[in-house]
Amino acid sequence: MLNGIPKIISPELLKVLMEMGHSDELVLADGNFPAASHAQRLVRCDGHSVPELLDAILQLFPLDQYVEKPAALMQVVPGDPAETPIWEQYRSIIVQRSGLEEPFEEVERFAFYERAKKAYAIVATGESAIYANLILKKGVIK
Repeated sequence: MLNGIPKIISPELLKVLMEMGHSDELVLADGNFPAASHAQRLVRCDGHSVPELLDAILQLFPLDQYVEKPAALMQVVPGDPAETPIWEQYRSIIVQRSGLEEPFEEVERFAFYERAKKAYAIVATGESAIYANLILKKGVIK
């Protein structure tokens, strides 16, 4: 155990966050995301939700301040009537932790998958909300 590290951050996840450099990307994947087949590095956080992990990660991890949108959401497939209330939870957490009011870009589903394949790591969660996948671009520690 260490002081100041949220308990939800496992040693494996902490190691990945430490290894990442400026502009590296981290995917927080919902339970339906093909994480194992897309990951260069896979961190299992089964049983945890994306919002609780996002809040803990942003206590340690700065978002990239040199890009317009340092977070990306998987766009709802056209014609899908799904609603995405979890996105508002993400926005609230990001505003609280970073001050960014409009941090998101929406990425088409298959483009999101391709971007995830290039990410530094994918964190597989137990999140059951649909379209709950999120990419974070790491910033600089000042």
